[in-house]
Amino acid sequence: MTIPKTPKELVELIQREKIEIVDLRFMDFPGLWQHFSIPASDVDETTFSDGRGFDGSSIRGWQAINESDMLVKPVPETAFIDPFMAHKTLVLICNICDPITGEEYTKDPRNIARKAVSYLKSSGTADTAYFGPEAEFFIFDDVRFDQNAHSGYYYLDSVEGRWNTGRDEGPNLGYKPRYKEGYFPVPPTDSLQDMRSEMMLTMERIGIPMEAQHHEVATGGQSEIDMRFESLVEMADSLLKFKYIVKNTARKYNKSACFMPKPLYGDNGSGMHVHVSFWKNGKNLFAGDGYAGMSQMALWAIGGILKHAPALLALCNPTTNSYKRLVPGFEAPVNLAYSSRNRSAAIRIPMYSKSEKAKRFEFRCPDPSCNPYLAFAAITMAAIDGIMNKMNPGDPLDKDIYDMPPAELAKVPHTPGSLRDALKALEQDHAFLLKGDVFTPDVISTWIDYKMKNEVLAMDTRPHPWEFALYYDI
Repeated sequence: MTIPKTPKELVELIQREKIEIVDLRFMDFPGLWQHFSIPASDVDETTFSDGRGFDGSSIRGWQAINESDMLVKPVPETAFIDPFMAHKTLVLICNICDPITGEEYTKDPRNIARKAVSYLKSSGTADTAYFGPEAEFFIFDDVRFDQNAHSGYYYLDSVEGRWNTGRDEGPNLGYKPRYKEGYFPVPPTDSLQDMRSEMMLTMERIGIPMEAQHHEVATGGQSEIDMRFESLVEMADSLLKFKYIVKNTARKYNKSACFMPKPLYGDNGSGMHVHVSFWKNGKNLFAGDGYAGMSQMALWAIGGILKHAPALLALCNPTTNSYKRLVPGFEAPVNLAYSSRNRSAAIRIPMYSKSEKAKRFEFRCPDPSCNPYLAFAAITMAAIDGIMNKMNPGDPLDKDIYDMPPAELAKVPHTPGSLRDALKALEQDHAFLLKGDVFTPDVISTWIDYKMKNEVLAMDTRPHPWEFALYYDI
């Protein structure tokens, strides 16, 4: 499908492709895709200029009930034909506007991402920020969970789970990845090859350039599919399409895709390593003759991200579950340092290629539970702050941390230990996000209040199953 650039081209595409339904999608504040559908026959060029109304008070973290009316305005170049719907459906990602003033809504995550790009350009730093996230996920066969006044549990199962080596499966064929040894085994141990290939090819068909797919380290169906790098807003759009396709393809196979960072105890969690580079006039500004082939600008950008990392994690690792992944011993990047090859460092500089175009750094802390518009925007703002203030990232951490003396390792800063700690860091360190009116004070305060009330305190007040193992007999 040729991607339309204007409302007129989009209306022509609807007629040419015999589209029946147009699905309007937008991102809520915490990070879930929302949608409603209209008949294709009701779409004309004014749909894009006038928008469509909806109730903003019903969206988490948004409007009060006395100011609920909001508008979605479709963006033509985001269009794709939904590969899962029975009735031919065209999907359009939308921006959110105030119906009275017509202004872009400050709490619309896509608007925040767009403002980050505008600030990058106006600062003179660069004209393009490229992002390449590597989103990991699990594919489960059974998912059950509940919590009430007198009980609480979760139960996950996977035909690949190492815990099922002794299960009577009539017959059990025994090919189940060992804990922490699921990286790259061929079929039949990797039982998900065809499903991941279908996911990857479906993404290509809707216009997302792809790079690779493979099994990941953990047992129980952990997987990764990699998209080719793209500019900030477009990559955030693509990541939403990515998660939608992964979840619905798994559903087609009667399986469930899970993007929680740490669903399994005792094995690796799911991260989302984010590759970043700044460009100007078609030139990669991060390539140079400094450490690991990086420019001075790139090292200052790294300095900015390391300085602001505790606050960044409130947006890049925004769940209580995120901090069950960010613990030592599971390849998690808990050390706030940089390195050319050390995967325990928060920032790694890939050394696969010496090409100038391939030079970038990889921020390894984020995970796929994040809202990509907010996460990518925040990373960009931290990098710009590092560049503008020439922040020295210090010496690289090229040593094996497992061989470092405890006294030396203690000098390396670590990631926050909880969402509560990350939110406190964001509360104390967010001036860099407010520059250029990219994040506004109400966005920061709403984010902190929402996360503390609905997630941190909600977890604090509920008994945990392991507490019964620890304390029931005291």
